[in-house]
Amino acid sequence: MTIEENLKKLRSNYKEISQLSGIMALMGWDQQVYMPKEGVEGRANQMALLGGIIHDKATSEEFGKVIYDLVAEITDLDADDDLAREVKLTKKAYDRETKIPKELVIESSILSAQAHSAWLEAKQTDDYAKFEPFLKKTLDLTLRLVEFFKPYDHPYDVLLDVYEPGMKKVEVQAIFDALRPRQVEILQKIAASEQVDDSMFTKEFPIDGQKRINTFLTRLMGLPTDRTRLDETEHPFTTEFGFDDVRITTHYHTKQVLSALMSTVHEGGHALYQLGMNRDWMETALGQPISLGVHESQSRLWENMVARSHPFWEFVYPLMQMEFPSQLENVSLEQAWRAVNKVQPSFIRTEADEATYNLHIMLRMELEIAMLDGKLDTKDLPEAWNARMRDYLGVVPPTNTLGCLQDVHWSGGMLGYFPTYALGNLISAQWWDKLREDLPNTDEHLRQGKFDEILAWLVKNVHKASSRYDTQDLLQRVTGERLNPDHYIKYLSDKYQKIYNF
Repeated sequence: MTIEENLKKLRSNYKEISQLSGIMALMGWDQQVYMPKEGVEGRANQMALLGGIIHDKATSEEFGKVIYDLVAEITDLDADDDLAREVKLTKKAYDRETKIPKELVIESSILSAQAHSAWLEAKQTDDYAKFEPFLKKTLDLTLRLVEFFKPYDHPYDVLLDVYEPGMKKVEVQAIFDALRPRQVEILQKIAASEQVDDSMFTKEFPIDGQKRINTFLTRLMGLPTDRTRLDETEHPFTTEFGFDDVRITTHYHTKQVLSALMSTVHEGGHALYQLGMNRDWMETALGQPISLGVHESQSRLWENMVARSHPFWEFVYPLMQMEFPSQLENVSLEQAWRAVNKVQPSFIRTEADEATYNLHIMLRMELEIAMLDGKLDTKDLPEAWNARMRDYLGVVPPTNTLGCLQDVHWSGGMLGYFPTYALGNLISAQWWDKLREDLPNTDEHLRQGKFDEILAWLVKNVHKASSRYDTQDLLQRVTGERLNPDHYIKYLSDKYQKIYNF
């Protein structure tokens, strides 16, 4: 067959896999948002069946032959060329999937559905023992999976590569080791300064009013009503079922109005990235997010650089005062903005301030590695979690709900995922510096509630690149340098010097 014929077959097969994966995502979304509790067993079996079908499609000999015929025709898969890149990414995915037995895929699908239900009940009842057996099974299954990818430097490399392609455990640890003392230095300066009062945001804020504010913010950011929707769930997340169907969720607390607000903006950033993928590459290997670090850079940019900025609050705060007059009428803009950016070690990662957030991620990565290395038994996780919280943040969760049960990720087998959150923080600051250089009127636009230029810049420079370039190459092309944590540290230092006067 000609290259054109093989390419047509490759794309047809990839399209089917993408559409089946969208159906799988829909079932997962429904499980977390609407599915009744007793539906777990049936849903687990449905997802296992579909997971097996997807695996068969993704690992068929016919698909493999098409891929390798194209590889033989292309002299250099690393060439700066759309076709070479598409085939390279498809080949990598195929090679990975063919190493995993179908039986393991089915077992994983069933386990993740059961584990999610167990995690939800355990979190709601503060009963770690209900989730621990499922976490142990997930860990054991993960260790069985990585065996198919030998040789490797460390099992964590196999898991990390799924979310941050090409990155190794030692690279992330080196970044974190260099970052930790610099963030601790900032925290020490903040601790020695006059502290910020955020009590105005811990009053009773009616959920109906919060929903109006959150919905308004999604529209302000540019989320289209005909391609997205906002729902509620225990743990906020974003998922997509197709190019024009991206869902986000949030979680409302009556006495934590900032929690849902920041979660909604965060997930909105994820959704905008998905919606901004290059339509010309839809349902091909080129039309996917390149990494979870880049994905997270979009959510963190909107949540932190935009929604925690002073110009943003100059626009939004009067609207919040109109929505919640009794709670905020005597609170000045300066008081509110400082409260939004208060630094205080907290139990919950998703509500952590920017100065402490990365420490939450480092803690989780260390625990994951310890479990994979056999140095930490899942039964001892709560004690290990609390010990690291004490060492890193100076606080100890009073319950496991506020501790090791707070995140949904391990119930879905997503070990190796957490580092991307911190990497996203670093990348977001690098994008932001370049964006503000290119758009010097950004602050004024934020004061006016105009976010269209920010979104247009991100779409042009980040979203439409999709998976055409590796993360580091994309950073180099857009900002002129590879990943550089200095941008993030400078951003934190400049911001908190203004807030805490150190």
